[in-house]
Amino acid sequence: MRIIFWSDFNCPNSYIGLHRLKQAVDELDLDVEWQMKPFELYPTLFSTPTGSIITQIMIKYGLTPEMAEERIIETEKITLTDGIEINYKDIQLVSSRNAHRLVKYIQNKYPEVALDVILKIYEANFVENKIIADHNVLAEITKQLDLDNKEIIDFLKSDSYDFEVQIDEEDALVMGVESIPLYFLNISGEQLIVPGAFEKEDFKIAIEDMINGEIESKSFI
Repeated sequence: MRIIFWSDFNCPNSYIGLHRLKQAVDELDLDVEWQMKPFELYPTLFSTPTGSIITQIMIKYGLTPEMAEERIIETEKITLTDGIEINYKDIQLVSSRNAHRLVKYIQNKYPEVALDVILKIYEANFVENKIIADHNVLAEITKQLDLDNKEIIDFLKSDSYDFEVQIDEEDALVMGVESIPLYFLNISGEQLIVPGAFEKEDFKIAIEDMINGEIESKSFI
């Protein structure tokens, strides 16, 4: 099975959705090839924190401070039911470009640990509130997976894969992708396009239907 998904490390729904989908896949005991594609929610951010998440949500979605704070609180509550506990309100909101570059590098050179890297970056951002644009933070994540620290630091100091990230994001716009997460599930010649962080059981049902040949190539869009 192959799963291609557009998401961003600053998107809590992307973290929730990936967590649920991975749980569904694990419970079905499937061998999956994962591929993440970038879709930056805040493409103009810098590598240092530039303000609270409340302010950014207010600007991006045209909400009042009270509405933005309520959205954050509701998101934090949702994750508790999924077995993860995020601290969204204290996130150090920075550019996710370096994290996306790193993921593309890892997916190409060390695909066997790519999903672990992705999940650890989400955890560093939403649970530990680390600055995920920081080269040392990202290198420490890969070091936990026994990758060479100097190799990763040298890569991050370069501009490698910046162009590839940009191309992926432009492709998403051409495809009409307007929100994330977005999942392309492919198995036995069938493809299912799923937008949003569906519940784990809904993911499982859809995958089982694909495996059993009970679902034609379709989309939930």
